[in-house]
Amino acid sequence: INGKRYVLVIVDDYSRYTWVHFLRSKDEAPEVIIKFLKRITVLLHSPVIIIIRTDNGTEFKNQVLKVYFDSVGISHQMSSVRTPQQNGAEAIATACFTQNRSIIHRRFNKTPYELINGRKPDILFLHVFGALCYPKNDREDIGKLGAKGDIGFFIGYSADSCAY
Repeated sequence: INGKRYVLVIVDDYSRYTWVHFLRSKDEAPEVIIKFLKRITVLLHSPVIIIIRTDNGTEFKNQVLKVYFDSVGISHQMSSVRTPQQNGAEAIATACFTQNRSIIHRRFNKTPYELINGRKPDILFLHVFGALCYPKNDREDIGKLGAKGDIGFFIGYSADSCAY
């Protein structure tokens, strides 16, 4: 998405809520992680993040994150290196969006979205990834007999509004 080649997926162990961040380079990871941790502690009114688990990637094994984790008392655990899968950024973003609105693990009988936001998600506009769709062609120069829609494939949701 927009020239971003790397994906940083963050999963809350308690609620299983998932966030996804797209990066142009792995060097952006420490800054994005630190900004995320600061934002999430304010959002959840909870300064208690005890453990961060990552793989052994060099983007996670650096002095910037080590100093930050030490300063706020976060324990950094690293798993063994796994083979990265080749997934498109849009597919990952759509999967996270859908997963956050679905009961995957029966924890508290609520979706991750409900646990984080305190309300049920609106699922009326969910669609199948890759499904054939006809987005409205709203150009002004279509003409009387021009196509009112284009043929396309559904690849995801807008992060900012209830749109596709």
